[in-house]
Amino acid sequence: MESKIASLLKLHNYPVAVYRTNKCPENAVQFKEGKWGCIVAMLNASANKGITATFCDKTVTCKGGRAGIGIEPFKTGIIEYHLSVGGKGPKAGEFYRRSPELALDYIESMPEYRTDNYLVFTPLCNVDSELKENLDGIIFLVNADQLSGLVTLSNFDRKSLDNTAVTFGSGCAQSVLFPFSAENTNQKCYIGLTDPSARKCISGETLSFSIPWARFKEMELVAEESFLTKETWGVISRRL
Repeated sequence: MESKIASLLKLHNYPVAVYRTNKCPENAVQFKEGKWGCIVAMLNASANKGITATFCDKTVTCKGGRAGIGIEPFKTGIIEYHLSVGGKGPKAGEFYRRSPELALDYIESMPEYRTDNYLVFTPLCNVDSELKENLDGIIFLVNADQLSGLVTLSNFDRKSLDNTAVTFGSGCAQSVLFPFSAENTNQKCYIGLTDPSARKCISGETLSFSIPWARFKEMELVAEESFLTKETWGVISRRL
């Protein structure tokens, strides 16, 4: 499946489709069991190298990653200190929240999203008609110009003006958990990869933009009648 939006944005990588399944896709790349790996690095590889990556309980050891893609919620007691000032557990504090109490507020506010046996990232162009209706959504990795286009397009066909959100969280939670949770009843898009820890795995100009599948189909239908085919975007697109 090809994307009109990706073409109009002059995207130089692949839109990444996200779905949950009980069967591991053939030829999918996985982390080695028991070895730490960053889910955002795999997202980046799927977008830029065209790989299909899959994750499961046995291959994801990062606690933030496990929570961020719905394998297992955070277990409290230590993690709220790690996210804030430290002082408990083997890891130093990250100082992303001012206090353990504020970190705990974040953990308790995370929406529910439960992965089946496997969560999969794959280029959208690899998705066939049988699979596409089972997608949770699409993730674009974009620069500032392309991000501006996606944010504007998300508000093009709706009365409301807040159809893109950005929230504190790990890079994988921003990209997967928040946008694709059933609690996202308004089908908002989400800007992600503002997490400093995740940014170590991507280029300096890159952010993510996640679109729930039902909303993606709507945006695809109206993209060609939007500003993306008009003069102002034409000026911008010449530098993309």
